Amino acid sequence: MLDTNMKTQLQSYLQNLQTSVELVVFLDDSNKSAEMESLANDIASLSDKVSVARADNSSERKPSMLVRSAATGSEIRFAGLPMGHEFTSLVLALLHSGGHPIKVDDGVAGQVKALDGNYRFETYVSLSCQNCPDVVQALNIMSVLNPNITNVMIDGALFPKEVDERKIMAVPSVYLNGELFAQGRISLQEILNKLDTGAAERQAEAIAEKAPFDVLVVGGGPAGASAAIYSARKGIRTGIVADRFGGQVMDTVGIENFISVKATEGPKLSASLEEHVRDYDVDIMTQQRASRIVAAEQVGDLIRVELESGATLKSRSLVIATGARWREMNVPGEQEYRGKGVAYCPHCDGPLFKGKKVAVIGGGNSGIEAAIDLAGIVEHVTVLEFDNKLRADEVLQRKARSMGNIDIITEALTTEVLGNGEKVTGLRYTDRATDKSKTVELSGIFVQIGLVPNAEFLKGTMELTPRGEIIVGAQGETSLPGVFAAGDVTTAPYKQIIIAMGSGATAALGAFDYLIRTPEPRQQKAA
Repeated sequence: MLDTNMKTQLQSYLQNLQTSVELVVFLDDSNKSAEMESLANDIASLSDKVSVARADNSSERKPSMLVRSAATGSEIRFAGLPMGHEFTSLVLALLHSGGHPIKVDDGVAGQVKALDGNYRFETYVSLSCQNCPDVVQALNIMSVLNPNITNVMIDGALFPKEVDERKIMAVPSVYLNGELFAQGRISLQEILNKLDTGAAERQAEAIAEKAPFDVLVVGGGPAGASAAIYSARKGIRTGIVADRFGGQVMDTVGIENFISVKATEGPKLSASLEEHVRDYDVDIMTQQRASRIVAAEQVGDLIRVELESGATLKSRSLVIATGARWREMNVPGEQEYRGKGVAYCPHCDGPLFKGKKVAVIGGGNSGIEAAIDLAGIVEHVTVLEFDNKLRADEVLQRKARSMGNIDIITEALTTEVLGNGEKVTGLRYTDRATDKSKTVELSGIFVQIGLVPNAEFLKGTMELTPRGEIIVGAQGETSLPGVFAAGDVTTAPYKQIIIAMGSGATAALGAFDYLIRTPEPRQQKAA
């Protein structure tokens, strides 16, 4: 099941096992079960601390694998082969079940251990989903830390009956004790905040007590990480506050234009960004979103950042790097059927539409790439482009037109998402050439129409373009003294990872230059 290279890598990881781990497999006569058994035996052959047992339990999904700790009895389940993006989840499950230290903050680990009650999680994934492993791994960690918590990863493509019965049309979809708990990426801290209702309030109180920063970075994507590193290297008090590390990079599958790295994936790059930032003395505050910026009363005074949690942070200077998000169609039915057929990540949700008809909205590079990817999974793809021609690179257009199950419609204005109350059944669009309304019957709609800057909370505070981008100068400075900006949220003409990183460095250096040229805040002098 595993090739020689994978076996070599896995064997090196398994050397970190401190205690024994048992793999219990539940199989039937299918080919996937044979592959599951082969995978378990391959793993066991690489370490004398791993054993395999076959069990027959009618209540277990087949094929599935149970990873059980001999020392603690903790159990982590995988229904379906944990390969693709989920192979890392399997490796971590083995290591954590075998006593290898879990890289979780002591406070977070304590919260997990203190949870009362029984929590039975089921996480539906697709093996091509780059967002799913984060959720699976967070819940698996909780399973290891607290014996009252269990989690099973379920490959939706392998268990379509369950997917249909639960009307799952987006991954990851997490169920807790049989009820829908979350859909989409959710972090360990966010899971805890939902289970432990007082956690968010305690976090806000702790944040509000923090001393003022010299540089506070708002945003954890490539620009924000770069700004934080460059600031910390100057030896000044640096903080970073963000909803999550990685930003939109987390939703990017293949990255092949990051200079010196021939190929990588968004989640891997995001993890590297966070690891690099943590190498420096940076106060990292995640699961927090800025709601308002309050300018300093005079140049040199403290700037205030108000958070949605109710906490307020203060800093002598600020770097805003909140990035951008996928643009929505803003038509009737879009929000109603979001996650019920309306999707924004073809790599994540595409496998759930195997053998069905779907549409891609947008004829740029991302739209045509999505159509090409989906065409290998679904029955048929209809591309709808507002303009009278596609905007994608010619090589992508040729590829799409060569595929027999992709239709391209230009001059199409999507006007409504249609559904039956439970899921998408079609869409309505206007033919701009004839002004006639037309309907397409389908099961899924993938929206790929560009980006929107995450700058709504700045309206009325600083100078923005009509599109909502922050206007910046050569040093990343904004119209507010002491406030700098970087990355996709700004007027930078090209929204690229490498450019965002460069602009983050520029903004941090600009902020440092501002600090050395302005007096200390009056508030600090008074203290």
